[in-house]
Amino acid sequence: MTFSKTGDRKTPGAKIPATVITGFLGAGKTTMIRNILENADGRRIALIINEFGDLGVDGDVLKGCGAEACSEDDIIELTNGCICCTVADDFIPTMTRLLEREGRPDHIVIETSGLALPQPLIAAFNWPDIRTQVTVDGVITVVDSAAVAAGRFADDHDKVDAARAEDDNLDHESPIEELFEDQLTAADLIVLNKTDLLDAAGIEAVRREVASRTTRKPMMIEAANGAVPASVLLGLGVGTEDDIANRKSHHEMEHEAGEEHDHDEFASFVVELGPIADTTAFVSRLKEIVSAHDVLRLKGFADVPGKPMRLLIQAVGTRIDPYFDRAWAAGEVRRTRLVVIGLHDLDEAAVRAAIVAAAA
Repeated sequence: MTFSKTGDRKTPGAKIPATVITGFLGAGKTTMIRNILENADGRRIALIINEFGDLGVDGDVLKGCGAEACSEDDIIELTNGCICCTVADDFIPTMTRLLEREGRPDHIVIETSGLALPQPLIAAFNWPDIRTQVTVDGVITVVDSAAVAAGRFADDHDKVDAARAEDDNLDHESPIEELFEDQLTAADLIVLNKTDLLDAAGIEAVRREVASRTTRKPMMIEAANGAVPASVLLGLGVGTEDDIANRKSHHEMEHEAGEEHDHDEFASFVVELGPIADTTAFVSRLKEIVSAHDVLRLKGFADVPGKPMRLLIQAVGTRIDPYFDRAWAAGEVRRTRLVVIGLHDLDEAAVRAAIVAAAA
């Protein structure tokens, strides 16, 4: 695989390249896209963002980055559900409208929800009205290296292999593990993000673990804070839609084998709160709530009295990264809203009550 150093400038009649950025919850996809926009080398980039849940946090973060490469009109949010389930209803019409614009983009970047299967989305690029105008430049899967190193998606393979000889039920992985593997299988490039949180031995262990999760062997690179040059991420020139049959997801393989698959494994809801006066105590309590209720992801904004900027809150497991991202706009309603994502059996009432109490 070779990387273009000059990017992917359009020539008359050429297909528009589209980059699909996928990865599990909190891997750092939005930060990586923000870096792309800030270093776009003159390209006009359109973004399609598939937010999970009712609160479009990722889109709001990117709209506030002020990058010349992508105006607010170039950012399109799909918040009606997981993009792999709404290809026909949401993605295809969105792409059609984008391609009908007078000023078409030089490049399209699509950020999937952390819960999406990339395969159905990539296959959608073979639809007749899209295939003639757009090609999948490449699929980039972002991995939270620190989470993998902590064992969030890792197994002791020797113990599993030994146990499988005695118990056939262990052949069935959990839905989260399957999703992680599907995102790796779809990749043309895997970015091991957050490697600054690990030592050399830890990074090497993550490399081995990630490589063991897919039979394909896409290139892997390391990154901290999603800082990868746009010249590396854009311009791969793969045409992934032509190879999608070789990148089947667990869901597709189970369907071919006649097995049923429950896709409704995740749930999300939004919690609205008043101003947060003591942000240190609030964040500390959120960590306890996330740990006690096995919340997969928590993200949103907080109104801090006396501060001209809004507080962005991003939680992956018990790691919470609060920072002031931008000033409240003139006329914008100051408010605190958090989206909570967990497995389908998450006790919404208990989590909601705990968050409300934490803000009191």
